[in-house]
Amino acid sequence: MKKINNISVFEHQRLYVGQFGFKQSHLDALLKLNEYHDGNYFEPIAKGIKFNQYVGVIQVDALTIEINPKADKNDDDYKWKGVLLKMLTACGKLKAESSGAANVKRQNLNLLEVYFELYLLEVESLVRKGLIKQYRKQTKNTKALKGKLEFAGHIRKNIVHKERFNTTHQVYDSNHFLHQVLQKALTIVTQFTKGSRLQDLVNRVQINFPEVDNKSITAKQLNEIQLNRKSSGYNGALELARLIILNYSPDISSGKEKMLSLLFDMNELWETYILKQLQKACAGTDILVSGQESKSFWGSNSLRPDVVLRQGKKTFIIDTKWKRPQKSSASVSDLRQMYTYCRFWDAEKAMLLYPGDYAENKFKSYLTDDYSKHTSDETSEIDHQCKMGFVSVLDDNGELDSNIWKSILSLLETE
Repeated sequence: MKKINNISVFEHQRLYVGQFGFKQSHLDALLKLNEYHDGNYFEPIAKGIKFNQYVGVIQVDALTIEINPKADKNDDDYKWKGVLLKMLTACGKLKAESSGAANVKRQNLNLLEVYFELYLLEVESLVRKGLIKQYRKQTKNTKALKGKLEFAGHIRKNIVHKERFNTTHQVYDSNHFLHQVLQKALTIVTQFTKGSRLQDLVNRVQINFPEVDNKSITAKQLNEIQLNRKSSGYNGALELARLIILNYSPDISSGKEKMLSLLFDMNELWETYILKQLQKACAGTDILVSGQESKSFWGSNSLRPDVVLRQGKKTFIIDTKWKRPQKSSASVSDLRQMYTYCRFWDAEKAMLLYPGDYAENKFKSYLTDDYSKHTSDETSEIDHQCKMGFVSVLDDNGELDSNIWKSILSLLETE
């Protein structure tokens, strides 16, 4: 068994062949993975790769690459260890009670192990409660005539054995699609946990899980799964199984390396985190918070701001940016985008929200000659304002700032 080598890097960092046990075969596999994902994960460079804003973990051929988020390249690396797990938990992408999430300060903690352990515990819980059975159609030779006789198959297979019947009939057992999905994910987990702390748990779950058909599982099939009252308890395990299956890439390179990647776009994660924090804090107040509202813009194109806040007759727009603006100035394209949001949502104020040390900036009005009609004869000038806002992701103790919502509302100057 190969010894697992671990590499820990940060988003936008470079990794070259020869560093930390990173080989040419690993580079070839990662570049192939990148092709499958439209070149979003990395940027190819000479004898290496430059990571983009995707964070998480990749395991290929006895090598584990952990990609950590880091809002400011000048920050100390230790400050950002474990931040991803905490953000995933806060965004509802990882259960807070999972043992992995409860020990995020362990330096050797692997994100894949956290998800693997959570998945195994979900399946073990289902087995302990009792797995459901479902009706399915089965075509096979039987010694009794039941169901529909398949004449072509019967003549072909039973010309000698006159006592048998080739029939299609219903059976009621555990060999159905839901369990085939769970077993597929279990097989993948088994390959990546040999020799790890989870191997005993994997063996225990595999022994108690029923034998089912080994079938290819497609993304379309996973998306079409519909649960009913009887199978609703499978939701957690199936979501994790879907995550594992869709991120598994067997034989992705020219060799025999099997790869499993679990990567998250920090732009989307930052947006979800801010939205969740504001919704949680503003619940029961006079501030209504919504995310991803959409309005038609031109043809089939639409506008979709990250966060919309409404307080009485006032509307505020927030667009999150997981990046540091160059020269402390917002790009022209971002400012134009915010102006468009103000026009379509009739918002008084809009803010571009960046990670960084909390800083007070003044709202500035867009210099336009736009007017709106309040009555048939009366018009007034529209005053749309925008600013750049910065909020600290971490508090003084290196934890996610639980009061980040206060800083955001302060920056918006809500009442």
